[in-house]
Formats: sequence, C-alpha cells, structure tokens
Amino acid sequence: MEPALTFGAGCNKWDIRQKVWDYIENKNLADFPRPVHHRIPNFKKSRQACQNITALEVFCKTREVKVDPDKPLEGVRHLALQANKTLLVPTPRLRTGLFNRITPPPGASKEVLRICATSQGVKDYSVPLGLDATVKVDLVVVGSVAVSEKGWRIGKGEGFADMEYAMMVAMGAVTEQTVVVTVVHDCQVLNIPEELLDDHDLTVDYILTPTRVIKTDCTRPKPKGIIWSKISLEMMDKIPILKTLWDKEQKAGKDVTLKNECGSPSASQAGGSPAAAAHRIREAQNVQIKAKRGVADQKDVTTVYIGNIPPATRVSEFKTVLREKGAIPLHLTWQGAQHRAFLDYADPCQAELVVSSLEGLSIGGQEIRVELARTQRSNMTGGQVFGERKNRGNNPRSQYDPNI
Repeated sequence: MEPALTFGAGCNKWDIRQKVWDYIENKNLADFPRPVHHRIPNFKKSRQACQNITALEVFCKTREVKVDPDKPLEGVRHLALQANKTLLVPTPRLRTGLFNRITPPPGASKEVLRICATSQGVKDYSVPLGLDATVKVDLVVVGSVAVSEKGWRIGKGEGFADMEYAMMVAMGAVTEQTVVVTVVHDCQVLNIPEELLDDHDLTVDYILTPTRVIKTDCTRPKPKGIIWSKISLEMMDKIPILKTLWDKEQKAGKDVTLKNECGSPSASQAGGSPAAAAHRIREAQNVQIKAKRGVADQKDVTTVYIGNIPPATRVSEFKTVLREKGAIPLHLTWQGAQHRAFLDYADPCQAELVVSSLEGLSIGGQEIRVELARTQRSNMTGGQVFGERKNRGNNPRSQYDPNI
C-alpha cells in the first residue's frame, strides 16, 4: 500500500507530525477528542484496528500487558481486561510513579469493564505500583502520530513513551523479547527517514490498522535503558521516579552523568543521593546563570534571530524543533505575535553553528528565517518569556526548558 503522505528531503519530525494531524482533520478521519493536533490522534475505526491484537500470539499468551492511556488504544485496554490479563498503564506524566494497575471490581459486568478501559476508568479503578513491585511485561502497546513499516515511530513530541520504556528496562520489567505494538490509521503508516531517529527512540514490532496487521521485522535496537546524558535537572524535578532510578544505577556503578546544560558539574561528579546531587548541581548552575546574565548586561551574549515563524506555531512546538536540532539556547524570548523568537548563546561559535544547523528549516511547511541578531536583547521589549522569570527593566529573560 502506497503511503498517503510523502515528505521531501530535509523534513523533520515536526513537519511529519503537522502534516499527519492536518491530513486526519482535513479528511475527517478524526474521532473524539478533536482537534487531533498535539495529541496521539484518535481516529474512526480505531476499535476495529484494536481488535486485530487478538490475532497476535503474544497477546494470547501474555498475562501482563502495558498499554498507554491514549484514546485510540481504549479498545486494546478493553480486550485485555475482558481476557483477564493484568493491565498496566503509565502513571499520568510519570508524576508519582511509573505504573498503575487497573483493578476492576469483583464480578465486573461488561459495561464496567468498558468503563475501566476509558480515561475515567483509569482514574477510578487504578492502583499505583511501587518500584519494588515485580513486573514482567511481555507486550507493550503505544500510541503514535506516525510509524513506518520498518518499525520506526514518531510520537507527539513529549517523549513519554520512549522514557517509559527506558525506565521499564532500568526496572527489569521488559527484556529484548518484549514485543512493542502500535495502533494507527492506515494514513499514519509512512516512510520515515532513518536519520530522524535517535538512540532513545522506541521502535515497534507490529503495526495494527483497521485494514492490516504489519509485522515490521525491525532490526534497529530498542533503548537499552535510560540515557542519563539526555536527562536534565528539570526532568528530574518533574519526574521524581527518575531520582530513585538514578540512585539505583549510581550504586550499581553505571554512568549516570546528567545532561550538562550550563557547564556545571555532572550528577555523578556531585556524589551523594539524587536530591543532594541535584541540589549541588542546581546551586552551581544558578551561580553560572547569574554570571552569564551579568555578561549579557555587557553585551557579550550572542543572540540568534528566528523569523517567519508560522502564526499557529506554539512555543512548545518550537522548543521541540530546537531540541531535535540540538540548538538549545541559554535563554529564549518568544514573540509569537510578531512571528519571531530570539535565542541567546554565551558562545559565539555555538550561535554560528546553530544558524548553520537551522538554515533551510521548515516548520509546518513554511521555511523560517535564521540569522545572527543585529542588536542585543536590551533593545527589545514585549517578548513573552517562558520558564524561570527574571525581569530586568524592559528586558524579560527565561531559562530555556525544552521539556515544558
């Protein structure tokens, strides 16, 4: 079957997401909730696609299955409960743990089981599991925005499915034999350029659509665990379970060096518990951030100007593009109403590399303008600042957080 959508050279993950979301909406393939933009899209006949999981041998044999809470996967959750399987779902945004187990009431009717499979049922009938719980998952079902027949997957851009799988590896909850399945509309099966994939990206073994069951025979390795060098302190703060896993892997002698965003000491160098290490690192970062802000007053910060940003672009989308391109700045000022943004870098060489890496980049099919700013940030006002707020007269700044 020929893909419904094609992409030219130089496309990025965000281009693919935007085009898929637009296509599903414009062709009226979407189902509640709408619009599907910035979601794992629910689609008409998703239940039919979910039903195909019963044809998989691994589903028939497994006793424990982990299914993401996305709406188009509701049918899989329902089938798992009907088959008396242990159903695990991720804790919402991983705030309080990793897994919740769906526990229907004794003698639950078909209607109650249907409710248990919904988002409301996940809230009402789930029990959190601690990290010390014995969990062995043979089947993982994830949502996708796009997927290729080779098994390469693109999510909605927040990275939770990839993170959850890496954390399950760290817990010993999955093995190399664990099967990963995704459920999508046929139009979401595309040719994805391999160069868009990173080491932390989760691949899939089976794709279920309303019309097909696709065995990918994917040979690209799945994540071997948490890549700590991609984890920032902000992520550690937002996902407390990471601190526990960090401590566990540090004691096991593994490299747990955290992402070094400000030239500060790594977590492994800081030593001690995750909380103590994070505190020491944060103190060092704060000192360096203040120092760099002082440098900014002396006009030594190099600013990159981004223009011609599409009007509908959200700052979160823009941050995703920067993260994928490795262009994370020290500070970001967002002026969406003027279709522009300003990125601060302490190193002029880094700023020039960013200009080079973003040259020719398109967002939503529209090529953006990238160049070194003509003036320093002190001459600009009215920007909307995201992250840590620190107003200095008319010059608002924010510490860039790519995970907001």
